[in-house]
Amino acid sequence: MGRDILGSAQTGTGKTASFTLPLIDILASGRAKARMPRSLILAPTRELAAQVAESFEKFSTNHNMSMALLIGGVSFSDQEVALDKGVDVLIATPGRLIDHFERGKVLLQDVKILVIDEADRMLDMGFIPDVERIVSKIPVMRQTLFFSATLSDEIHKIGSKFVMNPKIIEVSKPASTADTVSQRLIWTDTRKKRAVLRDLLRTEAVQNAVIFCNRKRDISTLMSSLQRHKFNAAALHGDMTQSARLAALKDFKDGVVPLLIASDVAARGLDIPLVSHVFNFDVPTNAEDYVHRIGRTGRAGRTGSAFTIAATNDDKRYLEAIEKLIGVSIELHNTDDKSQEKATVSDKQTEQSDKSETATVKADTSQNNSSGKPRRSRKASQTKDASANQSATEAQGQTSPSSQEIADKKDGTRNKYGEKRPPEWKGTSFKDSDHIPAFLK
Repeated sequence: MGRDILGSAQTGTGKTASFTLPLIDILASGRAKARMPRSLILAPTRELAAQVAESFEKFSTNHNMSMALLIGGVSFSDQEVALDKGVDVLIATPGRLIDHFERGKVLLQDVKILVIDEADRMLDMGFIPDVERIVSKIPVMRQTLFFSATLSDEIHKIGSKFVMNPKIIEVSKPASTADTVSQRLIWTDTRKKRAVLRDLLRTEAVQNAVIFCNRKRDISTLMSSLQRHKFNAAALHGDMTQSARLAALKDFKDGVVPLLIASDVAARGLDIPLVSHVFNFDVPTNAEDYVHRIGRTGRAGRTGSAFTIAATNDDKRYLEAIEKLIGVSIELHNTDDKSQEKATVSDKQTEQSDKSETATVKADTSQNNSSGKPRRSRKASQTKDASANQSATEAQGQTSPSSQEIADKKDGTRNKYGEKRPPEWKGTSFKDSDHIPAFLK
């Protein structure tokens, strides 16, 4: 129908295909002019842009359509040659597209369809001003598809700058995790985190795994540690060159390297198939990042496992925010009942000897060395149980819609934002519809 779209979908549900396939169908007729792309797809990271380009090539194999990918770390001259020939679909990161625009190598006045992918990530990375500048160069008569993993109030406010009277599509509730992913939590001492991770890699049926760290410098340290213990691992973070990042991703996808140690640059939108496990070596400081991290496994209906290793008081705070966001209490992972009994005894000893923070740390270290297993203090257990009960209560509350919401849903005329829904689509293509979008006239 040519309506603008404000879309949100749980990771791994096929969001890339949802806009790429119709795009190919719409652009099948017509011809691109030199330096004037007919459609534009903006992505926040190089990896995500490259993934969209790869999907486009697969889906358009039976169509004679041209595509160009503009990302950093690649020669300008090769990209300019592709633009000079004329492209139907231009896939780019905001920074590199602006560089080409300022050089006069690309013109945007013929763009009929604009796709802004992973808008919430764009916001986090500070790209929204660049996106606004790019959109100002595109004709007003266009179709805009604005996608975000979550549709927060801030995203709605930003989206209103780019879309007009949009159709709002939400595939799942915001910040939900896939039911196919089993989530486990492990408490340990900070100095034992690497040992705990190695034990998990040995005891779990790990085919391949993505291991997430919060800081780039920790990635190199962890990779060296795993390699010393005969694990085959590769790194992926923002300070690497583009060629090194693509090589690491290719080795992981091809099965050459079973373990990929990554920063959050790999958490958003990357479709790495058949990942059996995700390990959060560090608890993410942003609750939404947790959803994206564990979304690397259990994709497209497959099963997967996610383990989070926690060790500090800050981790407790981050986990409370995560459990509140996803509405689920992450289950504590215990491998030995006897070890858990020892941990309970150590909890009592810690409470009795809690004279100072330094003394507590020494007692924790001594008890961990004797039991060899992670433990939680009674206070932390009570806090976690209370958080779990609260999350469960909230989850139950969310499953009971009001009578007005039920009536609106039954009536089928309005969504939860009070927006009137467009008429039902009839037919299978634009030829079957009486309505011709303005941007195609």
